[in-house]
Amino acid sequence: MKFTFQPIIILIIIGVAIISSCSSTKKLQPTIPIQDTTFRDTLYVSPKPVTTDDSLKVSYNFLKVLKRNEIDFKTFSSKAKVQFEDKNGRQPDANAIIRMQKDSTIWISVSSTFLNIEVVRILITPDTLIIINKLEKSVESHPYKYLQGTVQLPLTFSMVQDIFIGNPVFINDSIISSSLTEGKILIETADKFVKNLLTISTEKNLLLSSKITNDFNGLIRTASLEYADYSTIGQHLFANYRALKVDNESKIDLRMALREVEFNNELSFPFTVPGNYKIK
Repeated sequence: MKFTFQPIIILIIIGVAIISSCSSTKKLQPTIPIQDTTFRDTLYVSPKPVTTDDSLKVSYNFLKVLKRNEIDFKTFSSKAKVQFEDKNGRQPDANAIIRMQKDSTIWISVSSTFLNIEVVRILITPDTLIIINKLEKSVESHPYKYLQGTVQLPLTFSMVQDIFIGNPVFINDSIISSSLTEGKILIETADKFVKNLLTISTEKNLLLSSKITNDFNGLIRTASLEYADYSTIGQHLFANYRALKVDNESKIDLRMALREVEFNNELSFPFTVPGNYKIK
């Protein structure tokens, strides 16, 4: 049985990036031209509009604390169990080892739970993406912008880091509505291209979910990212569980349970290509 590793690459490198790509429209020169578009309001069910200075102040304070609690790090390592489903149905489960050197290196080893062997090793830097396919005994190397072209989204290196770490993406000061429910506050922000509905716990100011709708070049994308199973690691509260759903032609539904999470340890990034591997 041939193991199809492509969905796992989509999951780890690309799938998680879809949720964050919306925040990049103002920071990166995209590979696709951005047109001046407007939102289709029928796509949104907004919380109760903010109508008072007090409610605005409360909302801004929650966003300020959320931003202040972002995890800063030098290195990060974790193991993860990955489940992935797309429009073609459930894909093979995988185990991943993730290592990062901040702003420098993202190293990922993916193993098939079915075959119980490593199938793919990936190295990402701000300039380059290299993929070793151990089943096909091949290696392919691309400039970093290959990722942007592959997913047709302006994806930045720092965004991939943030999603693995669990830092929130697209925090905007332009609050258009908010509401307070039992134990949660819902805050909706927007700019020309993106609306983001954040759900934050009122007890510990933890991000529970982020629902982003992006009008990019006339193409509407809706994605939601859920965070759960928080634990204290060092001085940080870390979400050990992530669930991503993307509502477009890809129909991505992925779940990632992280374990053995460590920050700021010395790490190695072994990446040797055997001489007999073919170059794609």
